[in-house]
Amino acid sequence: MEGKNSSVSFTIMNEVVLPNDTNTFGNLMGGRLMYWMDIAAGIASGKHCNFPSMTASVDNISFKNPIKLGNVVHIEAKVTRAFHTSMEIYLKVWGEDNLHQYRYESNEAYFTFVALDPYNKPRAVPQLIPETEEDKRLFDGALRRRQLRLILSGKMKPDDANELKALFIKEN
Repeated sequence: MEGKNSSVSFTIMNEVVLPNDTNTFGNLMGGRLMYWMDIAAGIASGKHCNFPSMTASVDNISFKNPIKLGNVVHIEAKVTRAFHTSMEIYLKVWGEDNLHQYRYESNEAYFTFVALDPYNKPRAVPQLIPETEEDKRLFDGALRRRQLRLILSGKMKPDDANELKALFIKEN
């Protein structure tokens, strides 16, 4: 299977925050944003692997700034690394206040998607070929983030996480 450039998966999604999307403070509800982020990540993973895929995990989502009623939500998603059957997707979210003409960072997160065959079993995905310096930085960190996810989910023992251990333990 041939590898794919990182730009192939790049996805931009925009939504307007309507009254039904907000809480009592007039801010976009976190769950609604997570729903939109999941859709953007799913589109990016589908562009990379050309197969149906599903969410396997979502890393920490910390909200830096609330997105207000009437503002535009701007979501960018792209695959940062492909493993055997899974793909890490990086998402960055901004709010855009068109009335006052400014854009502000809301949050960022990493989602993991797994490609599925016609029997809903995991299937191999193309490797990712990073293109830009940012792509290379995200690609290089993806293995450590993956090992941390696997440890937290109980699928990997901490002693087996060589990439993570290298950050903390110096070999003699």
